[in-house]
Amino acid sequence: MDGTEGNAGQPGPADRSHRSSVSSVGARAADVLVYLADDTMVPLAVENLPSLTAHELHQAVREVLQLPDVALDAFALWLVSPLLEVQLKPKHQPYKLGRQWQELLLRFTDAPDDDVAMDEPSLQFRRNVFFPKRRELQIHDKEVLRLLYEEAKGNVLAARYPCDVEDCEALGALVCRVQLGPYQPGQPTACALREKLDSFLPAHLCKRGHGLFAALRGRGTKAGTGEQGLLNAYRRVKEVAGSESEHEASLSPHYRAYLLKCHELPFYGSAFFHGEIDKPAQGFLHRGGQKPVSVAISLEGVHVIDSREKHVLLGLRFQELSWDHTSPEEEESVLWLEFDGDNEGTPVNKLLKIYSKQAELMSSLIEYCIELSQATEPATPQESAAGPASAAGSSPPPTQHPQLRRQGSVVCSRIQHLSTIDYVEEDRGNRRTVLTQERLMRICKNSMYHLCNFSVSLELFQNKKGVFFGFQMARCSQNSTE
Repeated sequence: MDGTEGNAGQPGPADRSHRSSVSSVGARAADVLVYLADDTMVPLAVENLPSLTAHELHQAVREVLQLPDVALDAFALWLVSPLLEVQLKPKHQPYKLGRQWQELLLRFTDAPDDDVAMDEPSLQFRRNVFFPKRRELQIHDKEVLRLLYEEAKGNVLAARYPCDVEDCEALGALVCRVQLGPYQPGQPTACALREKLDSFLPAHLCKRGHGLFAALRGRGTKAGTGEQGLLNAYRRVKEVAGSESEHEASLSPHYRAYLLKCHELPFYGSAFFHGEIDKPAQGFLHRGGQKPVSVAISLEGVHVIDSREKHVLLGLRFQELSWDHTSPEEEESVLWLEFDGDNEGTPVNKLLKIYSKQAELMSSLIEYCIELSQATEPATPQESAAGPASAAGSSPPPTQHPQLRRQGSVVCSRIQHLSTIDYVEEDRGNRRTVLTQERLMRICKNSMYHLCNFSVSLELFQNKKGVFFGFQMARCSQNSTE
C-alpha cells in the first residue's frame, strides 16, 4: 500500500486507477472491469455481484485469459486507488469492500475529506505478494510471464523499484528488445531512442534541460548519457538460439530475463505502504522535520525507501529485526523497527519510528510473512543438500547480496540518514519477535531520545493468525456487513 507520493514519473498501478470497475446493466447482472498490469481490461458479465467472492472473480479472469493453474497462486485481485491498495483474500467480497472504501480511507490514510469523497477503487489482477520468487522461476507459460513482466516494468519505470543506472539500462534494453525486436546495427539510433526514452527508463533518468541551449543541443546528433547507455545495453541483449519463429513465443526468454534481473532487487514483489520518518537534526538549532518514505514488505524482509531521492534508507531481513506498532491516543500510529547497528564505533541497538496510519497493516503483514517463512524453513537443509540441480529453483541466500552491491548502490542501506533511538542491550540473537510493551517503554525512557511530548499509550496488536496484509480492516468490514 502506498500513497501517491513517491510515484513520480510513469503512472504506477494506483495512478492509473481513476475509474470504476463496476457498471450496472440490469437488476441482477453487472459488467465488471478487471484491469491488468498493462492497463488493458478484462470485462466480465456476472450475476449477483454483491455476493461474489474474489476467488470466483479470479477464476473468471483466468478462464477469459486462458491462464494455467499456476496463475491461481501467482496472481491476486487487488482493490487499488491513488490513496490505498489492498490485496484481497479469496473469500473477500470486492463489491462490499468497494462500498466501504471511504471508511477504509478515513482509517488508513491522511487524505483530505474532498479526496476521500472523490476516490474510487478499481479491481486489478496483479502479482500475489505471497508468491515466492523461486516458484516464479519455474513458470514457462508465456502469458503468465508477460503479465509478471508488465507489472515489474511498470514498477521500475515509476521508480517504485529503485534501480542503479546500470540496472535501469539493462532492464530498459530488454524492453527495447520486446517492443522493437532484435537489435539491428544502426537502427534504431540513440537519437531515435531519445524520443520515447520514458518508455524504457524511469522518468528521473530521462530529464532533459530546457531553454535555448538545450534546444540547440537537441539538434545535434550526439546522444545523451541515458540513450547512449541504453543503446549499448540493447546491443548486448542476447538472442536465444533455437527460439520459435513466432514473435510472441520468442519473447518469453526476454520476459524471463527481465524478471530474473528484477529478482536481484531485494524489494521485488513487495507490498508498499506510505509513511514518514524523522529527519536527523541539523544545524545550530537542531531542526529536523520529517521525510516521506515508502515501506516495502515482502517474503524476504522490510525496506524503507526515500520517496523523493529514490534510494533505500534501511533494508532488513526478518531475522534482523523486532517490530511492533502503537496507536497513541490523538497521535498518529507508529511502526517500530528494532535492529542492530553502531554509534561512533560502539555496537548499539537502534529503534526506527515510522509514522503511518497504515502501521497496523504493516505489522500484520510482517507477522504473516514470518509465519510463512517459518513454515517453509524445515525444507531448506534438504534443498541445499540436493546440490546444483535445486539451486536454480530457490532464491539465493540474502546474506550474499551485500557482497554483490555496487558501492553507493541505491539498494544499499543508508542508516546514517536515519534518526533513530540508540541504546545498548545485550544481544538477543535471532530476532523475529514482537517488541513487548515493557521493553519499548524502557527503551524510550532510558535512551537519549527526547520524548517529552510523546504519550506512549501502547495498545499492542494481538496475534493475528491467518490475517495478512493488514486485512484486520477487511475483517472489520466483513463484521459490519455480515
